[in-house]
Amino acid sequence: MPETGFGLLIPIVFGLALLFVWEVVTRGANVPQVLLPAPSQIWARLIDSVPTLIADFQQTFMKSVLAGYAMGCGAGFVVAILVDRSPFLKRGLLPIGNFVSALPIIGIAPIMVMWFGFDWPSKAAVVVAMTFFPMLVNTVAGLSQASEIERDLMRTYAASYWQTLFKLRLPAAAPFIFNALKINSTLALIGAIVAEFFGTPIVGMGFRISTEVGRLNIDLVWAEIAVAAVAGSAFYGVIALIERAVTFWHPSVRGGRA
Repeated sequence: MPETGFGLLIPIVFGLALLFVWEVVTRGANVPQVLLPAPSQIWARLIDSVPTLIADFQQTFMKSVLAGYAMGCGAGFVVAILVDRSPFLKRGLLPIGNFVSALPIIGIAPIMVMWFGFDWPSKAAVVVAMTFFPMLVNTVAGLSQASEIERDLMRTYAASYWQTLFKLRLPAAAPFIFNALKINSTLALIGAIVAEFFGTPIVGMGFRISTEVGRLNIDLVWAEIAVAAVAGSAFYGVIALIERAVTFWHPSVRGGRA
């Protein structure tokens, strides 16, 4: 526990020091607010714009991110199981997955808006496209982590494929699966915000950022960025806590302790 508390204290102190330097430099050098507002100005705008920020957060995170994240990760996991059962699918889908994962968001987002409309479903579709293949690739890689000796032992016990999967291979793949979940927790938020640049109702983090930049309300833009950063960090942290609870037995979580 002391080590954990000290590990949390270091980034907090470093972050506060960075904010202090930011405040001093912007105030001392009279940096125009339109270029870089001081943290105190961003905080003041954040407090004044709480209703707007909450509405944007609900539109982007609670609808687009969570829905797309659940569908993308869930579909990637299910397809990974199917791929594991079929060498043909493995040879066919994984190269396509690598290709699709390299497609730029700015190329996918306008197409999704045309297909699914301007509301949150089109942003969720972008999130699905971004999170599906990281989950697929990581799960397929994780399912191969169980050693041949362990699989032979399960066959000796006359275990079926599904018994071997649930009792041996999925537990061995858990660190890979959670790694994909953590990666996707940040990709989902980025994808939803960028997708909102290409058409959305008059609400949402991406909509607010693109609109207020044009109006030179940079303090509100930074307030939206701060909310997105906190939401993304909290989302990642929740997944990490769940990982520690589920894979407490794994050496990567135990840290080599006896």
